Amino acid sequence: MKPQTVMIIDDDADDRFFFQEAVSRLPSIKQTHICDSGSQALALLQDSKTGMPDYIFLDLNMPLMNGKECLIELKKILCEKFTQIIILSTSDLKQDIDDVMELGAKLFLTKPNTFEGLYNMLKSVLEGRWHRKSLT
Repeated sequence: MKPQTVMIIDDDADDRFFFQEAVSRLPSIKQTHICDSGSQALALLQDSKTGMPDYIFLDLNMPLMNGKECLIELKKILCEKFTQIIILSTSDLKQDIDDVMELGAKLFLTKPNTFEGLYNMLKSVLEGRWHRKSLT
């Protein structure tokens, strides 16, 4: 498996911490970008020194710029790039899932309740064992 770069965009400090801990245990991860807002992630991606990540894990419910708004802006920046945008949220509402899939997300995942669940979910995604439906 080729080395991968991932980005997490989440306003919750605990969720960012657990995500970073989980991906740090995956041998295929060469770099992780941690962002606490959509605007921070967009600025980082527009910096010519920052390469495009292979995967972006995006929280849906954030203040100022929510996940749907961020997804729209990400798709503009990533237009022809090969970056998989995965929604990772506490929401499991069908309307939210339908909306983000229509906006171009590759997958919608509900955040698991345990670190082990998060690790296993991320491992499955990063190993390519996923499809357009949720892994919940």
